[in-house]
Amino acid sequence: MVVLPFKGQQIWRLTLGGRELAMRSMFEEPTASNEYLETYGGFMVHCGFTAMGVPTGEDRHPLHGELPNAPYQTAQLLIGADERGTYMGVSGTYQYTVAFNTNYVARPETRLYASSTRVPIEMTVRNLKRTPMEYMYMAHANFRPVDHGRLVYSAPCTPEHVRVRRSIPGHLQPPPGYREFLEELARQPDRHNMLVPGLAFNPEVVFYIDYRSDEAGWAHTMQVHPDGSADFISHRPSELDHGVRWIARNPDQDALGMVLPATAEPEGYHAEKAKGNVKVLAGGDTFHCQIEVGVLTPTEARQMEERIARITR
Repeated sequence: MVVLPFKGQQIWRLTLGGRELAMRSMFEEPTASNEYLETYGGFMVHCGFTAMGVPTGEDRHPLHGELPNAPYQTAQLLIGADERGTYMGVSGTYQYTVAFNTNYVARPETRLYASSTRVPIEMTVRNLKRTPMEYMYMAHANFRPVDHGRLVYSAPCTPEHVRVRRSIPGHLQPPPGYREFLEELARQPDRHNMLVPGLAFNPEVVFYIDYRSDEAGWAHTMQVHPDGSADFISHRPSELDHGVRWIARNPDQDALGMVLPATAEPEGYHAEKAKGNVKVLAGGDTFHCQIEVGVLTPTEARQMEERIARITR
């Protein structure tokens, strides 16, 4: 696991089970820029916290907010053991203060356990003000898609529960036929569940998904590989109540955001405010969320698929 401790605490690369999980991008290494698209290619990027998504209209916030490349003031290497075994991990703190407006401290934590291909990731943000603050957050996990990979997830795959985004962000230039492809996916969202080579996720396709959780409160998403193994991500809809899927497959980038668990859809502050999706954190209160990512053996993947089938029945 390659972590950038002072640059957003991004997980830049993650290799589990002998394979690289991170998206293929135009960047072999992160750059010194803090602009989101000028240093983009990490496996896991924290997004938010005062705003998140693509700025439109009246929005003045940067793409996906201030957290992605935030200059952390502290970083810690964690070494220890718990009920899951021995681990090494990374944490740190980033305090963001704007007079009369914002004052919070963010503390992510990522652990890598010995002899395990499951990686827990947490984010905790405390409002340091005595007054409330609005917030938005997204865990932007970018897996590497596999040709003929199969998407399995704990949500009904119907047009009502898996909705394709038809709006096109201003920084994208779609090719001919792109809008028609979106309309087709709006009618038949199950068309995207098999990652067939040549399927036109170019420059990107975004879905909004209504996830269901198991008896422990976890929702699950897998990319099942042709050999039966799988990549997975699990999240708690009670903490991150919006499931966003992002797929980009073209000659320059190959990325599968199987689910980007979030507190809102990624349409920017004002659009999400109008929808009622911008949440409020009281003075002194703390926001906390956790996800788990990793790799499953064919046997574990079959067990997970059975669990998902029970959730969606």
